[in-house]
Amino acid sequence: MFLKIKKIPKVFWSSQKPLNLKPKFSSLFFLCLGLVIFGFGEGLLIVSSSGASPWSVLAQGISINVNLSIGLITFLISFTVLILWIPLKQKPGIGTILNAFIIAIMIDLCIKFVPTPEDYIHQIILGTVAVLTVGIGGGIYLIANLGAGPRDGLMVGLQKKTNLPIASVRAFLEISVVSIGWYLGGTIGPGTLIFAFGIGPAVALALYLIKKIFS
Repeated sequence: MFLKIKKIPKVFWSSQKPLNLKPKFSSLFFLCLGLVIFGFGEGLLIVSSSGASPWSVLAQGISINVNLSIGLITFLISFTVLILWIPLKQKPGIGTILNAFIIAIMIDLCIKFVPTPEDYIHQIILGTVAVLTVGIGGGIYLIANLGAGPRDGLMVGLQKKTNLPIASVRAFLEISVVSIGWYLGGTIGPGTLIFAFGIGPAVALALYLIKKIFS
């Protein structure tokens, strides 16, 4: 049922438009809350040591072939994705900027305070929890409608153009990205595959539940 959801729901904390420099308190609060949860989930995936996210695998693969740092490649990928927003008519907002800062802070905090599981099974479990956490955070902050991060904005834009379910669009993006990254020499693990195949349904489930509870 939730896998068929096609639109970002509107609830009481949704902003009327993404480019809103004076959003209501609830929109800003849930935007930040969602990004904190999202960043925590990204950090958990790293801590799990079960495999990097698909976009990190892509950055690693490109880095191997062009002799640039993974950090610089990640920045260039984000910039390229933002350029792709133009034909998709996606609009940036406060969330686009806060996305980078809050998620980066949460990843660092998570790495500092959350220990890596010692056994393989618990690493996989933590990787799965990480994907669900990212999905929940993504759903909360996307519904705030104050501007998505580069990759989430690409997902939303492609969904509007194709009218396909959000889960399908996100899964297509992640699987395509990790396939290219792996082909270029990037390293993948079980957590990478869990993220690639699971993040679409996780975001869709979060959107569905939030709409069901708050609409």
